[in-house]
Amino acid sequence: MKQARQRPVALTIAGSDSGGGAGIQADLKTFHEFGVFGTSAVTAVTAQNTLEVRSVGVIEAELVTAQIAAVADDLAPAACKSGMLADTHTIEAVAHGLQSAHIPHYVLDPVMVSASGSPLLAPAAVGSLTDRLIPLADLVTPNLDEAGILVGFEVRDPDEMQRAAESILTMGCRAVLIKGGHLESDHVEDLLVTPDRSRVWRVPKHPVGNAHGTGCTLSAAITAGLALGMELEDAVDAGLSYTRRAIETAPRLGSGSRPLNHWARD
Repeated sequence: MKQARQRPVALTIAGSDSGGGAGIQADLKTFHEFGVFGTSAVTAVTAQNTLEVRSVGVIEAELVTAQIAAVADDLAPAACKSGMLADTHTIEAVAHGLQSAHIPHYVLDPVMVSASGSPLLAPAAVGSLTDRLIPLADLVTPNLDEAGILVGFEVRDPDEMQRAAESILTMGCRAVLIKGGHLESDHVEDLLVTPDRSRVWRVPKHPVGNAHGTGCTLSAAITAGLALGMELEDAVDAGLSYTRRAIETAPRLGSGSRPLNHWARD
């Protein structure tokens, strides 16, 4: 029997979505589609579906750190991402785990509110996120609302996106991708800013309505690209293309925000 080729490993540090559309479920599906072996450290368990988040249970901080260490010690991830982190204790646990694990690439998706509007990060934890995790990140991927919370001013147009990205860069990360899916426009504009340059991806907005798990899927796709050895900008490009196809071909499941098609690379 022919042995399968060695695959790179990626780690997702995020909450569990019982509906399967976001969180670690979306991340692991995305890793798989990119040909990357997915591992996970669960930060919270949610009872949710396409309509709402009904309940959230936060995992003990020590167990979060232990999960990261267990994966890093044996499987040596080439890249990792974080999503829902819930509170300050979890953020501190993740920061400690990442500093000990020395994973080459880290993508921070600052998940703060669910697609249904439920809060997923305690307001008091924002300062810990900026102080403890942003300086560790190769890339931070906020949407407009998350970027506004991080920088303390409203982000609603391309000029404000540029200003916000430059402000987030000063917090210590290597690059910022501000997602412009919620711009009041017929187009989606996604802005990547590094210390050296800026690049904008501008595409027509797809009339799919609300989609569930887009931020998780995009950050996981970028993480998979980095695990495969792509340069950051190429990983972002591949992630955006994959996520757009996943939105355009989203299955009609549930009665709320539509989950994506994570088979979009087939």
